[in-house]
Amino acid sequence: MRVLRIDQNSPYQQLFGVGGLGSGIFFALEGNHTLGRNESRPGELLDVRDYCKLHIVIHYVAKLLGNQHFRVFPIGKVGSDAPGQSVLQEMSRVGIDNRFVRTVSDKPTMFSVCFQYPDGTGGNITTNNSAAASLRPGDLADIASPISGAGRSSIALLLPEVSLDVRGRFLSMATHEGAFRAASFVAAEIAAAKESGMLEQLDFVALNEDEASELMGDDFSPENPEACMAKCVRFLALKYPRLQMVITLGKKGAYGLDRNGWNYCPAPEVKVASTAGAGDCLLGGILAAMAAGLPLLNAQPPRASFSERPLDTALEFGVLLASYKVTSPHTIHPDASLSTAIGFGKRIGAEFSLEMQKLFGDTPIIERAT
Repeated sequence: MRVLRIDQNSPYQQLFGVGGLGSGIFFALEGNHTLGRNESRPGELLDVRDYCKLHIVIHYVAKLLGNQHFRVFPIGKVGSDAPGQSVLQEMSRVGIDNRFVRTVSDKPTMFSVCFQYPDGTGGNITTNNSAAASLRPGDLADIASPISGAGRSSIALLLPEVSLDVRGRFLSMATHEGAFRAASFVAAEIAAAKESGMLEQLDFVALNEDEASELMGDDFSPENPEACMAKCVRFLALKYPRLQMVITLGKKGAYGLDRNGWNYCPAPEVKVASTAGAGDCLLGGILAAMAAGLPLLNAQPPRASFSERPLDTALEFGVLLASYKVTSPHTIHPDASLSTAIGFGKRIGAEFSLEMQKLFGDTPIIERAT
């Protein structure tokens, strides 16, 4: 299997991640009126596979980097039920090392029942007494020695669906050992994350528009991108000068920024099957590319189109992978790999920089005609 090239000179050799582990199902409801308190509504059970955030992100990291020179360690809990065992098996099949995932008998694996109305709106019901939610700061003792030995060659990933207390403890451990610290948050967590000081310790955060607005205390307005991103850069320089950030915009693409400037990568136009999981996929693609040595940003002006020049940053690789993901109805694209991402890129007219091609292993290096 073709994977991004990782060797002793690569920035990172392993990833440790905390976050939710579980699965779910999707129903397409009949009728657009809101589901009533006492109503029984028919719905079609869709052939859509849903997964929790940690599983989605690390799946793509494992598929893109392989397990010979890069290792992926989720930290969490699943139940002893069938969904829990299925999650463990699926992660193991792509080379994820599950030694720090505990199976518990007194809690169910996190599970969501998602529903969608014909107009595209919808919601979900998720277990609040799940095994994932029972992870406690004291449960992280098992990883103290491994993360200490890995030190600066590690990525520490903090994702929702476990408590902020757990993520805060894990962040402190990662900070002490000099790991690269990456995270995402849901909008309702941003205020608490700011108050606790978590943002000051992070190196990288991935947010959507609503989450970015919560972080900055102001509406994120991509309708005026120059002014909006200048404001975001000033915010980082003043509040979080070490932090790199990605802000996802769905079908519009994504922005990447730090205290020195910003990049924009529009998404290519593709036939969309589902956008569920696309942001987590983008994060997985970015982390894999950065682990292999690609920079998040460059000094180029914002792209007018996805294919106007060769892709050469982790941000652009992440947008490519997420654009491929949305062609699948599942939150994890079952066919996603480095080979299929490269093939997809070529089909939509994308080219790859020489530096990116060097990480593609046996992919022939092709100079762009001038």
